[in-house]
Amino acid sequence: MTYNPQQETDLSAEALAKEEEQFLSKSTSSDYTNSSINSNPLAAIERDLMWLHELNALIINTLISRANKDQSKSSSDRPINKHLDKIPLLNSDCPYDQFLQKNDLQLSERIAVLLAISPYFSQVILNPLATINPATNSSFPQVGGVINVNNKEFIPTIDTVRFLTTGGKIQNIHFIDRLLNGNSRLLSQNILQTWSTNGETMWNKQTVRPTDEFLALISGEKYEPTYNANFPASRIKTKLDWKDLILPYDTMKELKEVSIWLDHSKSILSHPQLSKIIKPGFRCLFYGPPGTGKTLSATLLGKQTGLDVYRIDLSMIVSKWVGETEKNLKGIFDQAQNKNWILFFDEADSLFGKRTQTKSSNDRYANQEVAYLLQRIEDFPGLVVLATNMKDNIDEAFSRRFQSMVYFPNPDAETRLVLWKNSLPDDFELEECIDLYEIADEHEISGGTIINVVRYCVLMALNRGGKIIHEEDLEIGIMRELKKGGKIVG
Repeated sequence: MTYNPQQETDLSAEALAKEEEQFLSKSTSSDYTNSSINSNPLAAIERDLMWLHELNALIINTLISRANKDQSKSSSDRPINKHLDKIPLLNSDCPYDQFLQKNDLQLSERIAVLLAISPYFSQVILNPLATINPATNSSFPQVGGVINVNNKEFIPTIDTVRFLTTGGKIQNIHFIDRLLNGNSRLLSQNILQTWSTNGETMWNKQTVRPTDEFLALISGEKYEPTYNANFPASRIKTKLDWKDLILPYDTMKELKEVSIWLDHSKSILSHPQLSKIIKPGFRCLFYGPPGTGKTLSATLLGKQTGLDVYRIDLSMIVSKWVGETEKNLKGIFDQAQNKNWILFFDEADSLFGKRTQTKSSNDRYANQEVAYLLQRIEDFPGLVVLATNMKDNIDEAFSRRFQSMVYFPNPDAETRLVLWKNSLPDDFELEECIDLYEIADEHEISGGTIINVVRYCVLMALNRGGKIIHEEDLEIGIMRELKKGGKIVG
């Protein structure tokens, strides 16, 4: 069995019937084990889906018997209860079994998970729930669900979870509803998600689906979220190492402190005394002119410690609509929670700027956004890095909460010379008239700007069919960069 969360299959009725026949040929009514279960990461999922398919069939048979008022056949819940008692034991090293054991999921939670993942592994699992009631010539409304008009595929809704886990007993529904509300662990830990379909606004009519993250987890794959409106962040990597980062001693010392925390935070937070007074997480501010190494430093911290670094696109976060910014921020932090990611907010003053005096409703909502952000950052257990070109624009409430504030200054002449030498490729030559000492001394530019100039010069050299960098190209490249920075060039 395989899944593709980006593309839902649309099988014909004939293909669906064939798939069901193949699936049922593997299933038995009394044995849900698999001798090769430890060698196949999906075998444990298949085992549980076989169990769920038979549960669905038993439930529908019971409903049909009741509809026909045939009390002599399967009219009681005894077969269903016996089947619930036979839910497979968790006895494998498969990622799915390991997840269930680690989180100690209750029976109702496990059924909810199985209902949600079924369409992604095999559409036939839920086929029984789409059975027509012979008494009404329509589907059974109590099982909920949405039926695809093209292939009769059954998509579970919250009503489906309610019915399968309670048998429709009203006294148990309130307990089950807590499984899928906003505070439940199935949703808050990004295991399942709910979706409104066909304009449906009623909560219990929403469809239940697994998150891409959860599907990857139980399939034994590494999860890496893609950039989208719900997660406007991209993972940043580098081929460079610390030796390629030329920074002042004090700056490197501050970065070392952040690195030490990443290495030893677990020891601190597991300490019986320190864990009571020290909050999880580490918050630091990188400030200084553009191109001085803030982004590279955050990326290297991740590379050194084996942590993924995600740069947040604040242009997609900040919204003029009331409540939207908080909603977007919630999506970021909810997905990052417990992932051991480093969150990097570039140009952070656009979101973390100073709060204004409350003179209008807009001011009040803007201040609410900052207050919400403060709370989420303090609650985040990992490393949060805020980067800005202008430290004075950051709200003081944030400044008090930083464990570290790292200054990235523009490089001095000596440092610029090292940056020039490190940036120029070994297989390119400079014209004899070029004096790097003089260029480094004369032009006060950052390391990022130097790289842009080198890129321009290399392109011009290659365009000429050679590997000699001309003085004219250097001058033009530097002037272009100075103009971009708004500096007057004589």
